[in-house]
Formats: sequence, structure tokens, C-alpha cells
Amino acid sequence: MASVNPPRGMRDFLPADKARRERVLAVIRDRYRVHGFDEIETPVMEEFARLHAGIGGDNEKLAYNVLKRGLDAEAIRAAADDPAALADLGLRYDLTVPLARFYASHRAELPTVFRAVQIAPVWRAERPQKGRYRQFMQCDIDIIGDASSRAEAELIVATLDAVDALGLDGATVRVNDRRALDWMLTGFGFRDEERPGVLITIDKLDKVGPAGVVAELRERGATAEAVDALEAFLHRPTTLEHHPFGERQIRKLLPDGLPDAIVADLVGIGDAVAAARSLDSAEGGIPLVFDPFLVRGMGYYTGTIFELAHPSVDYSLGGGGRYDGMIGRFLGQDVPAVGFSIGFERIVELVTESDAAARSAVVLVHDRDVELGELLALKAALVAEGSRVRLEQRTKNLKALLEQSAADGFTAFATVAPGATRDELEIKPLS
Repeated sequence: MASVNPPRGMRDFLPADKARRERVLAVIRDRYRVHGFDEIETPVMEEFARLHAGIGGDNEKLAYNVLKRGLDAEAIRAAADDPAALADLGLRYDLTVPLARFYASHRAELPTVFRAVQIAPVWRAERPQKGRYRQFMQCDIDIIGDASSRAEAELIVATLDAVDALGLDGATVRVNDRRALDWMLTGFGFRDEERPGVLITIDKLDKVGPAGVVAELRERGATAEAVDALEAFLHRPTTLEHHPFGERQIRKLLPDGLPDAIVADLVGIGDAVAAARSLDSAEGGIPLVFDPFLVRGMGYYTGTIFELAHPSVDYSLGGGGRYDGMIGRFLGQDVPAVGFSIGFERIVELVTESDAAARSAVVLVHDRDVELGELLALKAALVAEGSRVRLEQRTKNLKALLEQSAADGFTAFATVAPGATRDELEIKPLS
């Protein structure tokens, strides 16, 4: 007999789970909108060539491709070694590549600086494991057309505002700049052609520590002198003094000589975020941390990169960065762009709903002999008061019925006898 389970790495959501997810999404949408972002929608599929144009990084290897229509067995065998000959479409693996295509298609209809929201599912052929799915929701905000650090600051402030609104106080954003990272690796002596592999290893610094990074680089056969220089830098004497995000912290964590323009961009982001957050914080604190070894795996990042962190977990809750070169692949001219994506599947697991988060939800438990018109009139009265209402006919096991109603997200119930009016209903809590 065929399995009734969803495909591996994909999930069904029961009504209560779906309702909870939608409430979290509603908060995120609202906060993004008040910060001036406009929501767009793109197709779930894009052309194969676009999804495999070298702008999606490692995600291109995880794309689900759609077989061309009309291919017979002989044509499939003949093209077995050429995916491009077998597929002409694919499911999107992120929302950034579709956004770049969208902007190239509609640029004349959009403002000079376009602030976009995309909230939609994406698909990747991941190896399913805890917290990693083959279909998952992404919540992206992007600013296209602004080359200044103001764009990064707007994204960070809007994202932190959304996280705060979900009750996840204490979130911070780790910040780096790919230009600073490239400058540092060049100074150590790593060759351009070995840079991608070196970055993959450095990205493991939090997990394996300096010794593990150095050992793996030596195993990879990276330039020995460069590995020596990196090892010396990782083990350099440091003081325990704390500096808030700013020029002093940035220069303290990097080798001497970092170009002033890169420092100025990073400091500008910090100053802008600090000014915005001071309205919400009595101390005027800034929830940014400079991390010189933050990598972000996507190959299309060209400048600032960032990741969202929360003290309750040891993994990131989102991230993004500047990708000025991507849209130019479609337009033939560079357009500045930067984006920030919330990891919705991770965020939603951390959100604990307050009593005010859920609206009143009432189950009307009625006897068989109550007239339908009476029931619908009572239901309409409660709906008009702002409640969610469900009609349920009384069963022998009333306790089981009420327990299931509570599991479905209902908070109260009332029993309805023939002839009952709204004023006569005694609404009781389910818990």
C-alpha cells in the first residue's frame, strides 16, 4: 500500500500549527510594511538556465529541476549526461534570484530605490535532518538601487523590529564585509584560486576552533605561508577590554591597514542603527557585533554581510548581505542591491504566544434539536464581537470534543440549548 506520509523533508501542518505560523507571518509582514517595504510575488518556477547561471552559489546544486515536456525514452537516454537538455524549468531554491529577474523585468514600473518583501516557500534537495527541510518558508526584505550604507541599516532595523515584535528580545546581528575578508586573506598570502576553499574552512571557525581550521587548511594544501600567517593572527595576544560596535572594535579585530572606505561603511551602518534603536532602548545600546570571520556561503555577496543571532540558540536565525553584481547579469549594467532573510522555520519554533496573541475563539456545543437558524444567529453575534466561532454537535464524550477543540486553538466554549439567546450563553474557558 502506498505511503500516506508526505515526501521526506516536507511536512503537513495541522490546523493549530498552521494558525500559529500564519500569526507569526502576519507580525513579520506588518513590521516590514510599516518600514516602507512593498510585498511582491514571483512564480515558484524559473527557467533552468537562470537558476544555474552561477549566481546562486552552492544552492544551484540543490535545485529541483523540471523535466521538459514531450521527451520520449530515447531522448532522455541521449541527454542523460546533460541536465540542461533534460530540463527547461526548476523550482526556486531561494527568493533572491527570482527578485533579480523580477526587477530586470519591471524596472521601468518601480521606484528608483525599491524596497521589496517576499514571503514564500522555496525548495532545495537537502538531506533531511532536524531543522533542515526540502520545502521551507523564507521571509526576505531587499533594497535595490541604493549603494549607500543606509540600505543595510534600514534592513537591520526592520529585521530587529520584527524579531522584537515576536517577543524575541535580546537578538543581535553579526556584521562583516566580504571586502574586508578578501583584503585580510590577500594580506595573509592566499591565492585567488584557493580562496573559495579557504572560506569554506574559515566558516567552520565557530565549530572547530582555530586549531581545527588550521589543520583543515593544511590538509587542503593551502599556501603554507598563508596558513602560518592566519594561525599567528588567530593566536595573537588580545586584551579582554570590550568595545561597542564602531571603528575601534573593527580595527582591533583585523590586521593593521584595513582600507578606510570599508571601515567608514561599517561604522556608518552602526551609527544609523544606534540612532534608530535609541528610540526603543533606555541605554541607547546597539545590537551589532563585528565578526571578522563571518563568511556567509553565497558566492554572490560583494560587500556587507550579516547574520541574525539570539542568545537562546547557538545557530543563526537569518542572514543576508550586499549583492551588487547579481542584477547586472540580467540588465547588462550593475544595480546596487542588498537583502536580509529571516529564517522563518527556526524563528517560529522560538516564538511563545502571549495571551493577547490569540483572538477569542469559541466552540458552541449544541444539542441535535437546536434549530440551524438559531445556531447561525448565535454564531453571527459572536463573530460580530470579534470572536472566531465553530459549531459542534454534542457527543457522548464531551471531554474529548473539548480537548480536540483546545488543540485546534479554541480558547472557550458554550453549550447551546433550543431557544438560547446571546445574553443567555455562558462562555467558559477551555483551559
